[in-house]
Amino acid sequence: MAGEIVVREANSKKDRDLFLKVPFKTFAGCKNFVPQLFFERNEHISPNKNPYFEHATVQLFIAERDGEIVGRISAQINDLHIERYQDATGHFGFLDAIDDEAVFKALLDMAADWLKQRGMKRMLGPMNFSINEDIGILIDGFDTPPSVMMPHARRWYQKHIEALGYKKAKDVIAYNFEGLPEPPRAMQAMVRKASKSGDLVVRTFSKKNLERDLKIVIDLFNDAWSNNWGFVEMTEAEITALGDALKILVEEDYIAIAEYKGVPASMAVTLPNINNWIKDLDGRLLPLGVFKILWRMKFTPLESARMVLMGVKKEFHGTPVGSALALAVIEAVRVAHKSRGVKRAELSWILEDNFSMRHVIENLGGEPYKTYRVYEAAL
Repeated sequence: MAGEIVVREANSKKDRDLFLKVPFKTFAGCKNFVPQLFFERNEHISPNKNPYFEHATVQLFIAERDGEIVGRISAQINDLHIERYQDATGHFGFLDAIDDEAVFKALLDMAADWLKQRGMKRMLGPMNFSINEDIGILIDGFDTPPSVMMPHARRWYQKHIEALGYKKAKDVIAYNFEGLPEPPRAMQAMVRKASKSGDLVVRTFSKKNLERDLKIVIDLFNDAWSNNWGFVEMTEAEITALGDALKILVEEDYIAIAEYKGVPASMAVTLPNINNWIKDLDGRLLPLGVFKILWRMKFTPLESARMVLMGVKKEFHGTPVGSALALAVIEAVRVAHKSRGVKRAELSWILEDNFSMRHVIENLGGEPYKTYRVYEAAL
């Protein structure tokens, strides 16, 4: 008979290492599991490394039974979310556990109790840690590996979470662009017409002017996404961290900025899908992992990319100009990636009820191929 499940705080270095290793147990035998790099994940959960902690309180937990680690979860309160929505909502994240409903219950109960003790009345998640990062439980699309900075799950996650009474708050969709198809002629004509007038101009991101262009991208993001479900602005520190990552990961043509009548009005940001390069490293850079990554980055063709951000200024939403602005930046990064031999791209994530954007994406040839669910529960 199985022993008692004990959920405890993971505060020491040893326990944080155990926290990061839980997925190796829960995804054992899963051919589509991609171990994330330990050093990056360790920085992500470290208060002195991740600027998220400057405006949030976080507690990590691990679950043990009979001396074995069987699951993990985080509980967090994002002060920026509370300030914006005044809804006493806390979040959970990093939920991974073996195929046992009792383990899921113990973890979720612990996160809920921790949040309730701090005045929260609702729990929402998973979010790892912020809505601006990877969110949701994969509920459809298990037959392919996740793209960079997107989560994966086992089929039993949804089953156990919903059996415990957690309800759907929102689904988000990942779209696949196989072969990076050209947009329909009517859409191309729309962009050509706007460009021919001189009103619409598209350019690539400038690393030489990193601070300037990063501010443009984030200002557009904060404006374009401001009415989206759960939106929280990125802080200056988070923007700086993003800039540091972009300097390392992307070429200038991975990011497109469109100006309309001389004013920045839309943007698209893509990342190389480095999961293809790190899958066999078991999360480790030493002793040879770092050399393998550098070799692959230099000599292995990039197979796929992910569009992580795309936005059009709010004043153009629902207008022909807005459609042209969206198409212009998407087409710019499509052409850039096609020229370097990229065979497919993912655009993620998109809110299930963002019908206007979903319509544009599907008209461009995007196929919805993964669905992630965010859950909620009253405390």
